[in-house]
Amino acid sequence: MATNQPEKLTGTSLDIPAENRNRLKSLFPSVFTETRNDQGELVESIDFEKLKAELGTFSDVFESRRERYGMDWPGKKDALRLIQTPSYATLKPCREESVNFDTTENLFIEGDNLEVLKLLQKSYYGKVKMIYIDPPYNTGKEFIYPDNYTESLETYLEYAGLVDGDGKKFSTNTANEGRFHTKWLNMMYPRLYLARNLLRDDGVIFISIDDNELNNLRKVCDEIFGEDNFVGILSVENNPKGRKNSDYISVSSEYLIIYAKIKNESYFIENVPKNANDMSEDEDGNYVHNSGKRVLVGENSFNNPVTNPLSDKNYSVYYRKKDKQITIKKENINDFDSELVSNGYIQYRSLNNGVLIENTYTEKKLIELYKDNALEFSEDKIYEKNFNDTIRIKSQLVNREYEAIIKGEKKKFSLELTTTGAKTELKYLFELSESPFPAPKNIGYLKLLTSLFENDPFIVLDFFSGSATIAHAVLDLNKQDNGNRKFILVQLPEPCAEDSEAFKAGYKTIAEIGKERIRRVIKKITDEQSGSLDLADTSKQDLGFKVIKLDKSNFRQWQQLDPSTPLEKVEEELFKHIGHISDKATPEDLLYEILLKAGFTLTEKIKTKTISGKTVFSIAGGALLLCLEAEVTKELINAVAELEPMQFICLDSAFHGNDQLKANAVQTFAARNMQKEKHNQIIFKTV
Repeated sequence: MATNQPEKLTGTSLDIPAENRNRLKSLFPSVFTETRNDQGELVESIDFEKLKAELGTFSDVFESRRERYGMDWPGKKDALRLIQTPSYATLKPCREESVNFDTTENLFIEGDNLEVLKLLQKSYYGKVKMIYIDPPYNTGKEFIYPDNYTESLETYLEYAGLVDGDGKKFSTNTANEGRFHTKWLNMMYPRLYLARNLLRDDGVIFISIDDNELNNLRKVCDEIFGEDNFVGILSVENNPKGRKNSDYISVSSEYLIIYAKIKNESYFIENVPKNANDMSEDEDGNYVHNSGKRVLVGENSFNNPVTNPLSDKNYSVYYRKKDKQITIKKENINDFDSELVSNGYIQYRSLNNGVLIENTYTEKKLIELYKDNALEFSEDKIYEKNFNDTIRIKSQLVNREYEAIIKGEKKKFSLELTTTGAKTELKYLFELSESPFPAPKNIGYLKLLTSLFENDPFIVLDFFSGSATIAHAVLDLNKQDNGNRKFILVQLPEPCAEDSEAFKAGYKTIAEIGKERIRRVIKKITDEQSGSLDLADTSKQDLGFKVIKLDKSNFRQWQQLDPSTPLEKVEEELFKHIGHISDKATPEDLLYEILLKAGFTLTEKIKTKTISGKTVFSIAGGALLLCLEAEVTKELINAVAELEPMQFICLDSAFHGNDQLKANAVQTFAARNMQKEKHNQIIFKTV
């Protein structure tokens, strides 16, 4: 009976259509109804007319003939279907290429980013704060992913040389194809859609682009993220001398498009240091901004007239300069304390053309500023001192160097955005005569973007990671401010040209360049720390990364056979699935696939326990207990139930066809769940 069977762990990535239907159902349950399909079966469906009514948009007789505003191109429907096609792949750990594998929370994933983004949906849905990508610009020269993804995993595995085949190749847009936008749009649309799912509600995506696809990218992002969530476009001076091969105009900049997941949930902090020329020292030695001072008490035209004399913003201030004493009194417009004035105090009140108006802040707030020495007194006005030594990022980012005020001290600040500078840095890091990567992003540029957010632990994702500049930026920024940012990078093992500096130095793919860069940055920081006397602050940094590689699932998937399939072929497929686990799969391979498909992150803390004589993996503090032993026992089931994890997963084959043991296991967890709150139920699954 169905009630005596455990739930099966799905072997696919997140079912995006089902997830969207569930979200719609939570908002509008009344629009879901039952209808009969062509086979006469009752199925759940959506009453779209009712949904329109719920949304306040009613159809009329002209509905089908209305012209609609939107963006369309050949292949868009296929791109939408592609989003809904689940992935049966997995991500396999690669310890030998990693650094601090068991403790790090940073990831480098080698593989086709479309498949990887699908696989990350369950584990990282709504968990990423910042996405930065530098996708192909569609100039007719760069690397472009293929249009036909009907066998995307097989295409990738053959391309990467992981399986034998016809040597399928990913390709570039040829010179004539570069004049058309379809191939590029079909490549970008599903990736951006899946990327949005991974963003936190306060998350933001940054996309570098030039003018070839700028307009199309803006329209696609308007559709996926919503026009209301458009943050802005920055012009970034990455080539100050200008490109010599540019027609008409010597192009010196590219663009950065910025969208939020939900704009009113997110914000940028002021992170650009102010120029020292704009600051001056006050009598206490603090740097104060010279302009833009806010009038708190005194003649002004922006505060409201006093309508209630008892208002907490209606008061006079008496201040004596020689000893910095202050007295605050409730007064009407004609009141004047002559005794205080005779003792050297100056009276301050807010007026507008002879009318008494409220002060800018309440009395309580003003006293707080006074205690912080944040008030400036002129002859007739009180100002708030602006101690802030940073300003907002501007829509034009240009290369510059100036003396700035940084944490109360004058220091040189340099903002370099150039590709040339980035290549030079990479050349020295790799100790080569030339940069191993042709057009890397500048680390200063990506550090500036990453520092737009408060320094709380958050994840940065780059699924076109190239030379891994964003990982370098995160590690460097964490070292600089003792931050706790994490990165997830995704890069295809795109071959390096045989005549390239990278290939000659032994780096066969761009993914190898990225991994080696991260290793070298980690070593550089570690070496700097070992020579530092202040190890307390830097010891908390995550100086490691896990290398994970896209591959076929460790569990054989049942392929739906054509009704005309010969009987011997059917028998062959059935025998293949008697043992449905790949012979090449290691316990760690199985562990990471199950983690991924059970919705746990790939960096969860994993401990090994012995329970009732069986080895059990404890994940996320015991939230998931996983047993990969070839046999499970009644004693193990009872002991796990006592521990009350959120999930318990074991191999289906571990029951050895003992349906009675399996049914007892189901009933054991069901009995335990009857004693628990609904949201604390134990989920029992097999694979």
